[in-house]
Amino acid sequence: MSTPADTGPDCAGSLRFAALLATYMQSANLPLPNAVLRHIQGSLSMSDDQAGWIFTAYLAASAITLPIAQWLAARYGLKRVYQISLAVFALGLLLATVATTPLEFVGARLLQGAASGVLAPLSMAIAMDTLPLQRRVKFGATWTAIVLFGIVSGPGIGGLIAEHFDWRTIFYSSIPLTAYIFLVITLLLERKKPGPAPGFDFFGFATFTLGLIGLQMLLDRGPRLDWFASREICIEALASALGLYLFGVHVLTSKVHFLSKALLRDRNFVLSSLMFFALGFVLLSTMALTSPMLDEILGYPPDTTGALTIPRGVGLVGAFLLMGRVPERFDRRLFVAGGVAWVIYANWLMLGYSPLMDAWPVAVAGAIQGAGLGILMPALSKTAFSTLDPALRVEGTGLFNLARVYGSTLGVAIVQWWFFNNTQAMHTALAGNLTAYREASRSLTSAPTQVLAGLNEMITGQAAFIGVIGQFKILLMVMLVVSPLVLFLRKPVATN
Repeated sequence: MSTPADTGPDCAGSLRFAALLATYMQSANLPLPNAVLRHIQGSLSMSDDQAGWIFTAYLAASAITLPIAQWLAARYGLKRVYQISLAVFALGLLLATVATTPLEFVGARLLQGAASGVLAPLSMAIAMDTLPLQRRVKFGATWTAIVLFGIVSGPGIGGLIAEHFDWRTIFYSSIPLTAYIFLVITLLLERKKPGPAPGFDFFGFATFTLGLIGLQMLLDRGPRLDWFASREICIEALASALGLYLFGVHVLTSKVHFLSKALLRDRNFVLSSLMFFALGFVLLSTMALTSPMLDEILGYPPDTTGALTIPRGVGLVGAFLLMGRVPERFDRRLFVAGGVAWVIYANWLMLGYSPLMDAWPVAVAGAIQGAGLGILMPALSKTAFSTLDPALRVEGTGLFNLARVYGSTLGVAIVQWWFFNNTQAMHTALAGNLTAYREASRSLTSAPTQVLAGLNEMITGQAAFIGVIGQFKILLMVMLVVSPLVLFLRKPVATN
């Protein structure tokens, strides 16, 4: 039974607020555990390589459900799908609070991510329906700013809560918000009878998903299972190769498929999507590295670790909003180049991090990187769609956002893998150099166990810090590799 919607402005405003709150909540929950990884790992006996699953599980599940959200809404009804997604999200939150093993916690994050991939586009659809046509054109920037604000403020909120309460409280805090959104949607959103299900390329979607999820599992599990010495890794590699091969053949031989060929013929769209992939790679990976560095290696408390993400958030959201005021006559390619340069400079500053530094280098580098990303994101969006056929913009928007999501999930997996390997190699190298000091090394053989444990902990900390710096080099290289693409962009067509 449905509840008719009140068409008055109060109802529209309440629905829009609930939809934007859901948008913020699902984006903030992605990095929410970032500032309290040490506490989560200690409680669940989670290894360092498993800690990366906290983010990749959420991102990968979101990337799977994001492309089919609109189809689900058209097939089963927007209200019903949205309510189920909220219920699944709340279930994931509850399961995270009662998890006692890494597998249980990762399973809870998978549920949260799967619901998030549906909530994000449908929240935007609900909010857009509450606005008059003339205001919908510029609303996309507001929605994106809220998504970004959620991503950059999540660690700060998580750290502040965890400093005064148990880490599980960070998930409890989202349950009342979920209940409020569910209540508003139930009472105010009209239940429309689902129409005929639109066409959807399930084969293309399935093979594309199989290829990327196989690659994701390969990168996540490889370091722990000694790569291709493991049968599991061989199966995941085979699944990834098979999925991507079948998807490639499907794209080349089928007239209608998951990704329209027309999108791939627009040079600006393709190049901008590649750069947007790199942007996602850098944004979440930096956060996944910085917070553990501060929390686990340098020993900062969770509230300080979370607070040090604020400069990046202020720079990102502030630059993004300022870009919305730039007149159309200015060539957006200049801003793309400027944004890339700012991000490269910020990543270069991160190479100078030291175990002896205070908080200022982290705050400054974060603010500069945030400003660069805040300039780059809207400039890339404008460039990507300015030359694209308007009939392809809906499909293009989905693919463009998917590029950022997959950039983030693969980026986190790659940096975690490299960190795991690099830390082990540096630990071996540093420990091996102790033999050069022969008298000191002889004395260690008779040293108390506590002394040896302390020495090993110090070496591990040094190796881990060197490993983190190595990760920042990867992020710098990613931006350097895509930076020449700016030269091949066509001048965007000015639009009103």
